[in-house]
Parts: sequence; C-alpha cells; structure tokens
Amino acid sequence: MEFLKNFNIAFAKGDLKFISESVTDEIVWNIIGKLRIEGKEQFSQELERLKSEQAKELIIDQILSHGKEGAVNGIIELKNGKKYAFSDFYKFKGAKGVTIKSITTYVIEI
Repeated sequence: MEFLKNFNIAFAKGDLKFISESVTDEIVWNIIGKLRIEGKEQFSQELERLKSEQAKELIIDQILSHGKEGAVNGIIELKNGKKYAFSDFYKFKGAKGVTIKSITTYVIEI
C-alpha cells in the first residue's frame, strides 16, 4: 500500500524517473474510454505529455492491495483549476507489489 501511495504521489509531482522504474517493459495502461498504451516507450511518452498538466493537490481516499493486485481512488486538482476523480486498478509482476505490469484507469472531470 505504501508503494501505491508513493507511485500516485510521484505521478502527481511528475516524477517520471520513479514512475518509469516502477513498471515493467511490457506495461499496459488502459485509460477507459480514452486510450490504451502498451510498452514502456509509449507509457513514457504519455507521461511526458501529461507532465505539462501539473497537479496542485492530490487527495487519496483509499488504497487497497492484496497479492498481485491493488487499487487507488481519489481526486486530483490541477494548477489550471480542473478537478478529476480517479480510480486506478493495478496488477503487479509479483506478490510483493513493487513492479506494475498493468494499470486500468477510470477518470472523470468533476
């Protein structure tokens, strides 16, 4: 659970190094209704694009972790004033949960 907390904080801060080191080369990121990213190269490109949307505040409501799966939900407010509610579902490479092999994201503007 601590790893998922740190991963989401790194995402909000735009810490691309930490995020990239935390995923497998075969990472799959499915942002429901928007896009599907496969592979670390595409993942890194999308993170670079998102980096311009700086976070003002991150509120994590829940973090769940069990075996090879985990989930986080909360609200992120960007410096441009937009707010988004999100839920991320993670699958890990192993039960220790320190390397992510897939992320499914649900996000809506509020």
